[in-house]
Amino acid sequence: MAFKAKPFIKWAGGKTQLIKNIEEALPGNFPHIDKLTFIEPFVGGGAVLFWILQQYKNVTKAVINDINPDLTTAYKTIKEKPFELVKLLHFIQKEYLPLSEAKRKDYYLNRRDRFNTKSLDSVENSALFIFLNRTCFNGLYRVNSKGLFNVPFGRHANPKICDEETLFADSALLQNVEILTGDFEETLKYASNNSFFYFDPPYKPLNETSNFNSYAKENFNDHEQVRLGNFCKKINSLGHSFILSNSDVRGNNPDNDFFDDLYGQFNIKRVMAARIVNANAERRGKLTELLITNHSNQLF
Repeated sequence: MAFKAKPFIKWAGGKTQLIKNIEEALPGNFPHIDKLTFIEPFVGGGAVLFWILQQYKNVTKAVINDINPDLTTAYKTIKEKPFELVKLLHFIQKEYLPLSEAKRKDYYLNRRDRFNTKSLDSVENSALFIFLNRTCFNGLYRVNSKGLFNVPFGRHANPKICDEETLFADSALLQNVEILTGDFEETLKYASNNSFFYFDPPYKPLNETSNFNSYAKENFNDHEQVRLGNFCKKINSLGHSFILSNSDVRGNNPDNDFFDDLYGQFNIKRVMAARIVNANAERRGKLTELLITNHSNQLF
């Protein structure tokens, strides 16, 4: 039985819920572009990547990037060493699940410290990356200014630490994917004549309590948002098409035109999305987000 590829980790701001909106925002001739290269400079959990690669067989090459080295190492390990990774995850799962909650917490904190040594081989680093994601509080990934993972223990009754079906399905799809670790602008070097970019950067916070973009020790602040906006203008001038997601700051403050000014030359659409990463539970729920495109019905 073939299992469908999907994100192997929970990632704040994951795009599974927006797939339909993203599909509607694609250029009308997207399925018909021959030998299309898909480029995702902020891959995160990879929901759009795995969907694109399964839905559109004309995408013959993909390039993904993230500034978080633990995340990109996990992608590379799943691509290159899935059997070794699954074996270690099974071992961790068998050790962890029978423990009492107190002993689970000790186990978690011990593995978190080991993960933060930054001295592990790729398989162990990726296994602990996935283990911590499945057992930490709220499935968050957050690091401090030194780049150390600092999310507390989470009380999950029966976490699925080793989802081997997903890992093998993802590995199969990643065989034709170039995996980069670095700045988003570096991805332009990999663009061909038939390239399409999807940008899902750390969202601009709507307020202080929703300020969660600590995926890496480098902070993605307003200066970075403007740099990304200028990069989109550059790839537009080079003839490439793109879709970009971000928060709708105007929805929280009608006078905040940050994105409307930055992307004013492009098409800005507001779509409904659920947000759960907020320190105040009452502020979680349906909000508008932005889908910004530089095309209408045709890609080129």
